[in-house]
Amino acid sequence: MTDAPAYPDAPADVLVRPLTRADLDALEEMERLLFGSGAWSRASLAEEIEGPGRWYVGAQDTASGELVGYAGLWFDGYDAQVMTIGTRPQAQGRGVGRLLLDALLGEARELHAGDVLLEVRVDNEPALWLYEHAGFERLGRRKGYYQPENVDAWTMRLRLTTQP
Repeated sequence: MTDAPAYPDAPADVLVRPLTRADLDALEEMERLLFGSGAWSRASLAEEIEGPGRWYVGAQDTASGELVGYAGLWFDGYDAQVMTIGTRPQAQGRGVGRLLLDALLGEARELHAGDVLLEVRVDNEPALWLYEHAGFERLGRRKGYYQPENVDAWTMRLRLTTQP
């Protein structure tokens, strides 16, 4: 997959770059902070960022060097799926989430994905706002998807190709 391109409308103090094993400490800490008991383990994170068909990027604060966000995409040869987008609380509201989503959508377009799919908690209003303002549509509700909380998820889709 391609390297992360530069984004001209990105927050000036944030750089989007590919994630590596060197980022695992920061990723593990952010996962626990953002997702609590639903956080991915270090081993799962390592498999994800290096797995076939996966493309993971981080948002790095250029002044501090701190990783302030991360996002991942999986491509199966036709559709792409947003695996995760996470932003540190102090970076939320600064456009970092949109920057990361734009990076994922750019990669999906380069891969010639037909659609971009995702699942998001029904109670995650900031994420729903982000995805809907990027053009995603809600397809349906998946019952009890997020465990152990047993919270429902919206399945969503952004069409990248026109269907006949």
